[in-house]
Amino acid sequence: MSWTSSTGVVVRDLVPAALRRSWVAAGHCPDRDLYSLFRDRVAAHPVRTAVIDPDGAWDYASLDRAVRWQARALSRYGPTDIIGIAVPNGREAVVAELAVAAVGGVAVHLPDGGSPVVSTVVTDVSEAVAAASDPRRDVPWTPVAVGPEAPARILVSSGSEAAPKLVAYSHNAFAGGRGNYVRAVHGDTAVPRDLVLVPQASAFGSFGAAITLCRWGGTVVLMRRFDAVEALRAVAEHRPTHVFGVPTMLRRMAALASTADMSSVRAVVSSGDVLTPGTLAAVRSAFGCPVINVYGSSDGVNCHTATPEHGVGRPDPAVTDIRVVDGEICARGPMTPLCYVDAPELDRRHRLPGGWVRTGDEGRFDADGTLHVVRRLKRVVIRGGFTISPAEVERALDGHPVVAEAACVPVPDPDLGERLCACVAVRPGHRAPSLDQLTAFLRERGLSRRKLPEHLVVLPELPLGRTGKVCLPTVTRLAAEHHAAGRGEQSVENA
Repeated sequence: MSWTSSTGVVVRDLVPAALRRSWVAAGHCPDRDLYSLFRDRVAAHPVRTAVIDPDGAWDYASLDRAVRWQARALSRYGPTDIIGIAVPNGREAVVAELAVAAVGGVAVHLPDGGSPVVSTVVTDVSEAVAAASDPRRDVPWTPVAVGPEAPARILVSSGSEAAPKLVAYSHNAFAGGRGNYVRAVHGDTAVPRDLVLVPQASAFGSFGAAITLCRWGGTVVLMRRFDAVEALRAVAEHRPTHVFGVPTMLRRMAALASTADMSSVRAVVSSGDVLTPGTLAAVRSAFGCPVINVYGSSDGVNCHTATPEHGVGRPDPAVTDIRVVDGEICARGPMTPLCYVDAPELDRRHRLPGGWVRTGDEGRFDADGTLHVVRRLKRVVIRGGFTISPAEVERALDGHPVVAEAACVPVPDPDLGERLCACVAVRPGHRAPSLDQLTAFLRERGLSRRKLPEHLVVLPELPLGRTGKVCLPTVTRLAAEHHAAGRGEQSVENA
């Protein structure tokens, strides 16, 4: 399958068409476009709450009225258009995304407001929002028919370790493969009520409108921006069945949750970053329910488990198959994206023949078929020819009684090329450890001398990116600035 946008962007499906049809035949994909799925949910339960955000709640009928109003405003665009979305996280983003689906376009949330691949950008949905609460402004809309294997959504990778990538998904891959993983983490919950702490613009948060609403007919609870106190208030007030967030968010909530009412939450779903043992224990204790860890990315990999201390789970064929090729984890299945957008060099680098996606992660399967991620192949520090895994050091720091958060990044060195810098935030009421104290702790945890951090920067808290994960480029910049100014503590043990 090949599709060309009005701006000249060519999207090719790198998965053989026969495989795609086999997943439909197996029942893994609904073989429907997203807006027609949403209209079925509206017809089935028009007065069920669809969206809750800081401005209140909308039922399905009200949301659909806003979507149809916005679709009318986009009526000059259609199935060959990539339409950018640059509106606040909340009901506005839901309306814009579903309106793009209603006109048959391809939606892409643009955190920075622009992209050469788009035909237009939705920046204001205020008229549609007003129409939601006024039945007199109801407008008819005949949805534009598009094929289920046509592009529906472009995800923007987090860019936490490299430049963001644009990844194209079909209607079937989104509602099918991605929808099946969300259904699996919902378990036996008939009507899910999802508190989504991450932005809808992120790959992790992208399921809210397209899957919780369109595929499963549940309720999505959204925040304008993450704040731990407000998130706990949302749990108590809106009674979600599931809470979705990255480990940093969940850890910060757990630290403040001693008096919060968490009784409605059936499971906490963590993704987007490494879930360390310390964070896992803290979140389990604070929420009093299972914690499901999702190993996944916008590139098309997913594996999830409620026992992350024993690996990242067993691959689900309704979501994606996984194999290990020359030590690298590769994935292909119902959720596999079409291709990278306007970046054939990324397709050459990250896709294998037959549509398999290379994750850039080293992994292995144990005897029970559980996948284990050994390390990231891409994120390393090279010190004088010796390769250090920052994630390994971060996992060890997670057990330090004083360290609340830690990220390890390289700082430039004229002799060795790079040295490892530990950037940490300290638990309230505690004194920051010295670099010597920190390295002594790491030696006790079994880290070799050559892996120890040689610089230490203490921050009030680690900066977060737009997806809620620790923003490694910002941490790296802060570490380099501290190092250049001589403000970071330095060790000569490894010199």
